[in-house]
Amino acid sequence: MNGAWGVVAGIVGSVLGAAALLGAGVFAARATKAAARTTAEAQRAAAEVAAEPAQRQQDLAAFREIREGLDRRIAQQEQRIDSLTSLVRAFSWYVSELCGQMRQNRIEPPAPPPRVDEYNRTGV
Repeated sequence: MNGAWGVVAGIVGSVLGAAALLGAGVFAARATKAAARTTAEAQRAAAEVAAEPAQRQQDLAAFREIREGLDRRIAQQEQRIDSLTSLVRAFSWYVSELCGQMRQNRIEPPAPPPRVDEYNRTGV
């Protein structure tokens, strides 16, 4: 019987060894998948971190372009306002001269419009 038990023990040992080898293979496969997933996530995170400065530079360039465009528009509007202010002042002086000449010739000029009268009273 010793010989039969030896054969059975050998077969059982081989089956257990094969099962242990299979279990180790499954464990290694799971560990490899988890490691690959972790590596992929780490690489993705590293790529995002590496891309962040470039994205910030693009955002800054876009912001500067927008700001420069707005600065140009504001400068144009300021020039236009200055030009119109100058025109209104020149016209006001001209009308004042005409009214003065009318009064020298004993002609009463017509009353100014309400908005002009309001400005003359309040300065606004």
